[in-house]
Parts: sequence; C-alpha cells; structure tokens
Amino acid sequence: MSALAFNGVIILNKPQGFTSHDAVAKLRGMLKTRKIGHAGTLDPMAQGVLVVLLGNATKASDYLMGGKKRYRAGFKTGFVSDTLDIWGSVSQTGLPSPGQEQVQNAVMSFKGGYTQVPPMYSAIQKNGVRLYDLARRGIEVERQGRRVDIEDISLISYENGRGIIELACSKGTYIRTLCHDIGQKLGCGAVMDSLVRLGSGDFQLEKAYTLEQLQSLADGGRAEEAVIPTDRIFSSLPFIKVDDTGFKRALNGAYIGEEMITGGRIPESEGVLCAVYSQCGRLVILAKSGRLDVSGAPALFHEKTFYTGDANE
Repeated sequence: MSALAFNGVIILNKPQGFTSHDAVAKLRGMLKTRKIGHAGTLDPMAQGVLVVLLGNATKASDYLMGGKKRYRAGFKTGFVSDTLDIWGSVSQTGLPSPGQEQVQNAVMSFKGGYTQVPPMYSAIQKNGVRLYDLARRGIEVERQGRRVDIEDISLISYENGRGIIELACSKGTYIRTLCHDIGQKLGCGAVMDSLVRLGSGDFQLEKAYTLEQLQSLADGGRAEEAVIPTDRIFSSLPFIKVDDTGFKRALNGAYIGEEMITGGRIPESEGVLCAVYSQCGRLVILAKSGRLDVSGAPALFHEKTFYTGDANE
C-alpha cells in the first residue's frame, strides 16, 4: 500500500520529550506522506494517546477533538511552579505534606467540574498573542475562567507527598492546572510531575502504537496494519447509502432527498450528523438531517466531503 493511499487514523503512543508536531513530522517521514495531521495537542512532556490523521481523515479533526479525554497524572505536594508542572521554575512552599484523607477529599471536590483559569504557559491567545509568549517575557495577564467538566476522578495512590490521579474530563481541561488547584485546595501547593493521556474519545492507549512499532511496520511495508480506515471512525453515526444521483449531489454540496436513499433512513430529529456512503460502500460525506424549506420533506444537508475519488464508482 503506497503512502498516498493512506486514509484513516493511527493511534500513537506519543513519547515524552516530543511535541505533537515533532511526532507527526516523524510519522510523515516514516510513511513518506505529506497529508498528515493530528487531533488534540499533547504537551511535550506528556505521553500517551495522540490521534494522528492521514489523507482524507485530516478533514475529520473538528469531529474528533471534542470527545471525552482520560488521563493519569502524578503530582507532588509542597511545591509551586510558574508552569504549574515539574518542568518549570519550581520552588518549595515549606509547608508540611497533607495526609491521605485530606488529599482524597481535595481530589474528590473537583468531581463534576469547576471553573478553571487557564495557565499563563498555554497556547491560548490574548489580543492576538500566545499566553506562553507573554509568560516567557515575564508578563502575566488576567485570564477568563471557563467551565471544565470532570466526569470522574479518583486518587489512585498517595505516599510521601506524591499522588497519582486518574480522571475523565472535557476537551480543554488543563491537567497541570487541576494539580495546581488541588494544591491550592490543600493549602500547601502542588505541581504535576507526570501525565499520560489514556484515551481520547473512542481511541484508547491499549490500541496505540509506539514510534518504534510503527517504524518496524513501515520498514516491512506493513504500515497499513496500524491505520484505522476513515469510515470506521464514523461507524457510530447513522448509516445512509445513496444512489448515483445522491452521490453526485453529495459531491456538489447539494441536499439529498429521501428518494435518493437506498440504505438507511434520514433521522426524524433535525441536526443529526450522518455518514453518507456510495452504492459500493465508500464514505462520501458527512451530512446533517433537516427539512426542506418549501415542502418540509426530510433531507440531508452537506457538512464535509471525504470522498477522494480513488476508487471505482
């Protein structure tokens, strides 16, 4: 399988010390392809699930970034840091480490979510300037707090001032900020000292490949074994198959009426995202259900094209 034919997702177990961009660049060289990207950035010192997009799957980034994230994070109490983690400028607070019960209560107080203030060392922009650029110049600005959802959180272990937590949270949650906020709740300070993303949406660490494993597959001409085809990442969406007329209209961005559908059915509720396939089973577009203005008849309205034109129709 040539690199140009790759269309789908690779679940990468990103190693510590690589930026997300570095990891994608490494894969670009392995696969000898230029059409490659990722969904959901991981900090350089974080490890774990990085969803890498190939070929037409690069168009799916917006649909894949919003899923629930799962993390395992380590933290040390009695410390503070400008970056809120162990890799910044760290200092001791001189305050005694709290006990197991105190830490447990502090961690569990964040279950359900809270209003989180993003860290200065982040890629968020303020008046067109990245916050980390301001932070590196010693400038701190006011940041707007925003609600983050923490569906579940648990204290896995705590001993000698170091704890490990696991959590499931919404997109945009800063785990190092959470560790800092746990330290604030305890009154002694805390910094994150490790981070592993265990899952991103439907993509789990258990199914991830290391760079070394992917290099071995690529060297053996078997890299396609690691690729999840693009249509499979939308397998949970309503399935719609269209006739030739519907196929052509889909590619032209026109609505698709009920009379063009040969498989599945348009959802009764409006705004439901559907996966639309050609007669031979190729993913063509994503579309949303709705109704025509004049007749009120059910129809599908174009959202994003995924058909690449490299198969016989």
